[in-house]
Amino acid sequence: MNKRQFLATAMWSTLLMAGCTPKGSNNAASGAGTASGAASSAAGAGGDTIKIGVLHSLSGTMAISESALKDTVLMLIDEQNKKGGILGKKLEAVVVDPASNWPLFAEKARELLAKDKVAVTFGCWTSVSRKSVLPVFEELNGILFYPVQWEGQESSKNIFYTGATPNQQAIPAVDYLLKQGVKRFALLGTDYVYPRTTNKILAAYLKSKGIADKDIMVNYTPFGFSDWQSIVSDVKKFGSAGGKTAVVSTINGDANVPFYKELGNQNITPDQIPVIAFSVGEQELVGIDTKPLVGHLAAWNYFESIDTPANAEFIKGWQAYKKDDKAVTNDPMEATYIGFNMWLKAVEKAGSTDSDAIQKALIGVEVPNLTGGTAKMLPSHMISKPVFIGEIQDNGQFDVVWKTEGEVPGEAWSGLLPESKNLEADWTDPINCGAYDKVTKKCTAGTK
Repeated sequence: MNKRQFLATAMWSTLLMAGCTPKGSNNAASGAGTASGAASSAAGAGGDTIKIGVLHSLSGTMAISESALKDTVLMLIDEQNKKGGILGKKLEAVVVDPASNWPLFAEKARELLAKDKVAVTFGCWTSVSRKSVLPVFEELNGILFYPVQWEGQESSKNIFYTGATPNQQAIPAVDYLLKQGVKRFALLGTDYVYPRTTNKILAAYLKSKGIADKDIMVNYTPFGFSDWQSIVSDVKKFGSAGGKTAVVSTINGDANVPFYKELGNQNITPDQIPVIAFSVGEQELVGIDTKPLVGHLAAWNYFESIDTPANAEFIKGWQAYKKDDKAVTNDPMEATYIGFNMWLKAVEKAGSTDSDAIQKALIGVEVPNLTGGTAKMLPSHMISKPVFIGEIQDNGQFDVVWKTEGEVPGEAWSGLLPESKNLEADWTDPINCGAYDKVTKKCTAGTK
C-alpha cells in the first residue's frame, strides 16, 4: 500500500461521517438567500485583475486528490493569462486551504467571497464539503463550479455541477451490463451518502427492468475496509446461484486494493464476474499493482486514453505544467477544464463578472469537451456529458469498450425515487427553481 492509497483510505474514513448529508438548505431549491447579492455582484471586478477562488484541500486527507484539481485551475489561469486574460484584465488565483475540514470549507468560502471578492470559485470534492459551502454561496451570491461525480438530488442557483450525476455514469453502466446478459447484480459500496443514494437509484432502475429482489445483492463496508474474504465469498456464492452476475462497485479509496486482490485469490475473473467501478480512475491506479484489476471495468465521462487532438493537447500541457511526463489526467480534471471554459465564455457573453449576469449567461453555454464532443450548461445547472465504459489495462490506463452515441443530459432529481419523481430543476423564467414540483406547480423547499 503506497502513500496515495493510505491517504485515500484515511480520506474516506473521515469523509461524510454520520451520513454526511446535511439536510434542509432551503436556498438550494428555491433560489432564496440572495439579499446579499449586491455586495458580491461586483466581485472580482475591481483593480487590475479578476480574482478566481480555488477552494481545494491542500493538506489533510483530501490533499492527495484535491491538489491535482488546484493545479488544474492554476494551469488554466496561466494559459488564459498568456492569451491576454479576459475583459482586458489578467486572472489572479486566490488559493485557500480548507484542510480536509468540512466546516472550514464554509469559513474559507466566506473568506473568498466577502474578503477577497472573487468572481468565481472552483472547488470542493466531497459531497459534505459542497453541502457545507452551499448556504454561503447562496447567502453571498457567489458562483461555485463543482467538478466531481456525485449523487444528485440537489440544485442550487449558485452552484454549477460539471461532475456526473447517476444517470450519466451509474445507469449507463448498468445498461451496458444488461446488454452483456447480466441477470444478477451485487451492489457493493463504501458506507456513505454517494454509494447509498446511487445504489438506491440503481436498485429501483434494475427492478424497472425486471430484475427481481432476489437477484440484487447490496452490501456496504466501512471506509478503509480490508477483510474482503467473506464478502467476496458471498459474491461468488451469489453468482453461482443462477444467471450471469456482475459487481457494481461504489467502493472508494484503498478498500479497492484488497477487494480486487481477494477476487484474484478466489479465482474470480472478469469473464466470470466482471466488476464495473465508479470510483476507480487513472489517479487511483497510479503506483499500485494493476494485475488483479486487468479486464475489469470502470464507467466515467473521460479517460486519458481517449485519442482526440484536444485531449492530446491537454495532456501535453498538464505534463509540461507538472514537469512530469508521467503525470496522469482524470475525469474531475476534465470537469474542471469544462467549467473553467464555460465561465470564460459566460463572462465574454455578459461583458461582466457580475454574479447575476454570469448565472444567466451560463445557461445554454456550450464548450468543447476533451473527448470530441460538446458540453452544454443546462437550465438545471447540470451539464451534458458522454459516458464511456473502459477496461482496465496493465499500464493503469483504460481501453474504451463502449460509449454513448452522444452527450447525456445530467439530471438533478432522479425520477426513479418516489421523493423526487415529480421534481425538476430549472433556473430560467418562469420556473426559476431548483426543486419544482411538476404536479403541484410549486417550488418546494429543501434538498432531498
